[in-house]
Amino acid sequence: MAKDKGRIIGMDREKFRMFMGKYGIGVILLIMMVFISVMEPSFRSTSNMINVATQVSINAMIAYGMCLAITTEGIDLSVGAQLALVSCVLGQLISGKGWNIAAAIIVALLVSTVWGFINGFLISKFNMFPFVVTLSTQLIIRGLAQVISGGQAIPITDTAFKSIYSAKIGPVPFPILVLILATFLMYMILHWTKFGRYVFAVGDNMQAAIASGVSIIKTKTAVYTISGLLAGIAGIIFTAKTASAQSNIGIGYETDAVAACVLGGTSFAGGVATVPGVLMGIFIIGFIYNGMNLIGIDSYYQSMTKGAVIIGAVLLDMVMNKKNS
Repeated sequence: MAKDKGRIIGMDREKFRMFMGKYGIGVILLIMMVFISVMEPSFRSTSNMINVATQVSINAMIAYGMCLAITTEGIDLSVGAQLALVSCVLGQLISGKGWNIAAAIIVALLVSTVWGFINGFLISKFNMFPFVVTLSTQLIIRGLAQVISGGQAIPITDTAFKSIYSAKIGPVPFPILVLILATFLMYMILHWTKFGRYVFAVGDNMQAAIASGVSIIKTKTAVYTISGLLAGIAGIIFTAKTASAQSNIGIGYETDAVAACVLGGTSFAGGVATVPGVLMGIFIIGFIYNGMNLIGIDSYYQSMTKGAVIIGAVLLDMVMNKKNS
């Protein structure tokens, strides 16, 4: 009888672990929303929810690229600097040279995409550590942004460009539509394509992936190239939001991206990630900032709280996915 009872309890625990492993991040998000709503009723207003979604669209682009890098057992620390570089390129081309907006955007995206390609090629071709490569290119890219801008903010007064952030299609702001499209495409790429399977294979067991005919160079180069492209899109939205090109923006954005990935269940061991999880992680970070601002908590405590939430999420993941001994 005691053995049967113990077996039932063990089964219940295993079901709970499986449930939390799949939906734990959603539970955390729901609890956080309820808690903040009780503390500050204006948090749950439709206008505030739209505001949060619009703001996190920038971080989402960077987090999706970071998710790809981490899934291959890497990391991309250059994304914040790439955002700044794109901003400065846009400022110089639109305000300084009088370029057409579409042409300026294409060139800016090409710049960030090329830097992503460089990251991926160096990491994959020469087997260099992603941390070292992207930390080094972060310094180079940030320096280029400062050279291009002359260390000064470049105002962008073009109404059409600023509407990239402020425009709405129906009741939905344009950045949210970009977020929805990016989420859909990333989900399809990571979970429904051969490339996505290669990304998981490289992160899970590189030697087995090589034996199966997976090109490590092509896969990792593509991963960091996509990360650069997404950072460029984030740079466009951010610059349209501020109507100013600056070389000092994007500092710490890679930290928020890593936090969103970790909260969403992306494993630093590689081979484990979900796009819906990263999306929920992005919103958790957004709600932390937004909720604390509404409640009136000092900014000093926001980073502390974010760090505590990340540690809690990692511990939860370890406990819920721990195999029975």
